[in-house]
Amino acid sequence: MTVTDTIQDPTRQSAFKEPAAGITVTGLSLSLQGRNLLDNISFQLPAGSHLAITGPSGSGKTLLLNAIAGKRFHKGTVSFANDHSVITLVEQHYHFRTLSNTSDFYYQQRYNSFDNTDAATVAAELHAICSDTAQVQQLLSALQLAHKATSPLLHLSSGEHKRFQLVKALLVKADMLLLDEPFMGLDSNSRKGLNNILADLAANGTQLICVADAAELPSCINRVALLDKGKLISLTGRNALAHKNGFTDHAIPVFTTFPTAGNTNASHFEQAILMEDVTVKYGDKTILDHINWQVNKGERWLLKGHNGAGKSTLLSLICGDNPQTYANKVCLFGKRRGSGESIWDIKKNIGFISPELHWYFDRGISAYEVIGSGFFDTIGLFRKLSIQQQQVIEQWLDLFRLKISHVQNQPLSAISTGEQRLMLLIRALVKDPPLLLLDEPCQGLDAGHTKQFVELVDRLCTQLDKTLVYISHYDNEIPACIDKVLELKEGKQHIYSLNNTAAMAV
Repeated sequence: MTVTDTIQDPTRQSAFKEPAAGITVTGLSLSLQGRNLLDNISFQLPAGSHLAITGPSGSGKTLLLNAIAGKRFHKGTVSFANDHSVITLVEQHYHFRTLSNTSDFYYQQRYNSFDNTDAATVAAELHAICSDTAQVQQLLSALQLAHKATSPLLHLSSGEHKRFQLVKALLVKADMLLLDEPFMGLDSNSRKGLNNILADLAANGTQLICVADAAELPSCINRVALLDKGKLISLTGRNALAHKNGFTDHAIPVFTTFPTAGNTNASHFEQAILMEDVTVKYGDKTILDHINWQVNKGERWLLKGHNGAGKSTLLSLICGDNPQTYANKVCLFGKRRGSGESIWDIKKNIGFISPELHWYFDRGISAYEVIGSGFFDTIGLFRKLSIQQQQVIEQWLDLFRLKISHVQNQPLSAISTGEQRLMLLIRALVKDPPLLLLDEPCQGLDAGHTKQFVELVDRLCTQLDKTLVYISHYDNEIPACIDKVLELKEGKQHIYSLNNTAAMAV
């Protein structure tokens, strides 16, 4: 049975549905803290047309989608031909509340089992909006989440969170479905399955508007809006998209040396990571099953696996974010975890980024403080930066051709999602760590910044002999320096060298 077949009954009900009402946007403008972020945007999308909003990071794509959904105050009008249309927005990250009715989550909470009793399960959250158990089960199966039905929401990986949001949206049976980066964080099979689902919905009357990368649009999309710097550059048919319009060349300047704060942390080691017979369980669910893995100094590894395979959990053991580390033999830089070192002793040698770290970072501090916190491995800046550290930050910003004035006083919440990710990437690099753990580092970046960052990681590893563990679901995001693979399947490891046949990301 195909993915499309499994959802026909829940979404179609019976007969063909008339096309959803069209939308008219007139003079839409939006400002935040004195900055014009959307500037006089006007367009019409007739019923039966499906739109992708694309453009470089910071162009206003997510803001426009949220304004259409009525989630952002703006000037101008957004009107629908049918005033009774049901509009559903699927955001990049699902914001849920605990059973205690709070939303005060913290970064490591996913790995602390004693906290998970306060989080609803996947099935309970879905049954709160749909009492039809068979329908819920059909959609969970269609999006490969049936095995997670009894799992707390806190246990879901970033890709599983995305699929959960989609199940919840499909249960509502919207006339218009708004999706912010629907493919973000999904493995290859999940992307293909979602593409089929969206095509089925579009063919049966649901109108789609999504923020998406121009290089990977859902197959049902037939109109493309190109934004740049808050302006609508063009609205064209899918095949007429001019990729050159509005996009910036992010070529890396030639640097003979990289910015450095003079870090000599763990400069003398032969073995960065050693895991012996490592097993992680939550209740009766085994996430990692007898992992034996050795990463020597200067090696570059791709950590591979489908959504929920255990990749982020494996990295959490290394970063000191998972308490189950102490029930296992995990050695870093030649020392066993739990032998007296502090969490700060561990983190000072590691440059780290992940989707989860982004979700839980303090949105109220300035983007400059986000970068500066990388020197101290804190989520927030609580110490004064030295003159040398300030100079290093400015050098990294210059490397990415970002003006310090753009980030110094802007809170993280006031810049685009792609720019937020870029700040966190620079945060991972400023202290010149010997080990880089990069979990989907290009998630949310535009094509130019993705290319730039991948080339930068390649140069850092080859010129400065960095040790690297890297996660990505896209082949074009994998640095050329990577030559080893640890693949996780159902919690078990498969280790091999990277070659042409093994290079395909999952």
